[in-house]
Amino acid sequence: MKFLRRPLRVLGALVALVLVAVVAIYAWPLRSDHLTHATAATLSFADARAKATAVVTADTADATVTPECRTKALVHEGRAAKAVLMLHGYTDCPAQFDALAKLFFDQGYNVFVPRAPRHGVTDQEAHAGLHADELVDYASDALTVTSGLGDDVGVVGLSGGGVLATWLAGYRPDVVAHLLVLSPFYAPAAGQAPSWQVKPLIVLYGNRLLPDHFNDHGFSYAALAQYLRIARTYPEDPQNPRLVSVGIVTSPNDTFIDLAKATEIPRDLALANDVTPLDHTIPADWNVGHDTVDPAGLGTHADELNKSYLNLYEGRAALTR
Repeated sequence: MKFLRRPLRVLGALVALVLVAVVAIYAWPLRSDHLTHATAATLSFADARAKATAVVTADTADATVTPECRTKALVHEGRAAKAVLMLHGYTDCPAQFDALAKLFFDQGYNVFVPRAPRHGVTDQEAHAGLHADELVDYASDALTVTSGLGDDVGVVGLSGGGVLATWLAGYRPDVVAHLLVLSPFYAPAAGQAPSWQVKPLIVLYGNRLLPDHFNDHGFSYAALAQYLRIARTYPEDPQNPRLVSVGIVTSPNDTFIDLAKATEIPRDLALANDVTPLDHTIPADWNVGHDTVDPAGLGTHADELNKSYLNLYEGRAALTR
């Protein structure tokens, strides 16, 4: 049987290499100092308005930014009693929040809707270059701007924006009093990627160890991995004494996200701070999918849903059942 010894030794070495690689992937650290700390900062109204205007002006002057996707700042004449930051979803842009931003503004809020890095530009694959560090910097900087626009400040986030909004609620307790997450992408649905595949996806694609891949929806695995990594770096004991409301919105027709995680993570954040979470599920027969805010996908229920979102943000029950 000597003729079998060499092939068996080679096979054994290959199996050992595979096992080492698997162990290395699952042991790979996702947390970093950059993703687990944020600097407390606030601005005066004049400085905040100037910074918001500068971002809008820069987007307007940039020919690569599509007009409908420019950063939006809906600001009243002076500092308002309330201000809200709205963070749009992955591969989308501020236009996603047009109707909801107007509703909040009409209720007296100053509203800041910044364009995420590498989004809303003519190069439709630019988002593939995203990095988790730049995403949390973008979110934290935008929150600092929003802090100067009003006294009572909170964040609304959709999908990937919901991941960032939750990160802010945990790491910017100096500012965030309200959190509303809409279809938050903390983890993919099992139909998109089984749970055991998520960590390897984050490590291999997120660190560009494998060539990037775009799925049928035009989503970059490398970019998706950045949001998933951030969702794995939330504080273990998220203390935010300023927090007064946490709203959660999901749709049973959403096939993109892990619906259990979408409610579990913000609920844990709320309960850790003695806040009663408000969990709202959109009726299945309304045929609303993952995008629970863009009027194009809400049909005749758009106005009712947006009013419900305002209620949830402010700590009241949704209008719909």
